[in-house]
Amino acid sequence: MRAFCAEYTVFHDPDLAVEGRAMLDVLSASFTRCGYEVVTPEGGDLAAEIRTRAPSCDVGLVIAPDDILASLTRAVEECTHNIGCGSMNVALCANKQRTAQILASHGIPTPAEKATGTKVIKPVHGCAAHGVRLSEAAPAAGEIGQEYIEGEHLSVSLVGSRIVGEACLYYSGAAPLVLAVNRQQVSLQDGVFVYAGGETPIEHPRHDEIVDAAVRAATVLGCQGYTGVDIVLADRPYVVDVNPRPTTSMAGIAACMEEEIAAILVDASYGKPPERVHFNGRVRFDKDGQVVRL
Repeated sequence: MRAFCAEYTVFHDPDLAVEGRAMLDVLSASFTRCGYEVVTPEGGDLAAEIRTRAPSCDVGLVIAPDDILASLTRAVEECTHNIGCGSMNVALCANKQRTAQILASHGIPTPAEKATGTKVIKPVHGCAAHGVRLSEAAPAAGEIGQEYIEGEHLSVSLVGSRIVGEACLYYSGAAPLVLAVNRQQVSLQDGVFVYAGGETPIEHPRHDEIVDAAVRAATVLGCQGYTGVDIVLADRPYVVDVNPRPTTSMAGIAACMEEEIAAILVDASYGKPPERVHFNGRVRFDKDGQVVRL
């Protein structure tokens, strides 16, 4: 069996390459333990490498910034069995403004759009906390302003499943598998939000409320594969971002989860995820995916 694993920033974005390498290493090691030969890009044009290297593989997964992930995922879908989120759902989640509107229309708490006063400004097509800031200025072209919610920064890591049809893959509509609730280390430095890593898995007195919001968000958006739902917990859990791809939390989760993340992703892509996962401890991870046991 062969698995194609690609991470865009490793070769193409020096600012995010260390974090990207950590995620790629976690996936590659897990697939190797599961008996796969791992195929990775060599550093050229990623779309071209997908087309030349992925067809010989049984499964494939690409990680990339949200604004280019949909097109790269589409290339994977055309060449092999994609075990990540579907390209159409990726494209939807990449538009932070449209995502928030859809979630709000389904009764899922999200920060309201805000044009004046102090507000959070973020790129409409952004990646994690990059370019997110607190400001009274007007959003620039390609940005949106949202209400600033003070609260606890958390995320929920999920894996959505599919049903395999004769011609294509369908989102199963089943509730995703919850891997873990994670605490995020997010600070405000000179008006800019900075992400420094987190802890996982955590036990939280409002666990059910947090997980319910994340599961509903991922389900409404049709997310498959590894998905990270970012939440600010205040009077309610507010969904502030949905990442339809592996996130840095995967490094921490894989370090203390008894199941193999590769096996979970493959099984879920065929509509057969495990009922639950098991942990043998708790870890802290930094933004570059370095893990320390607690």
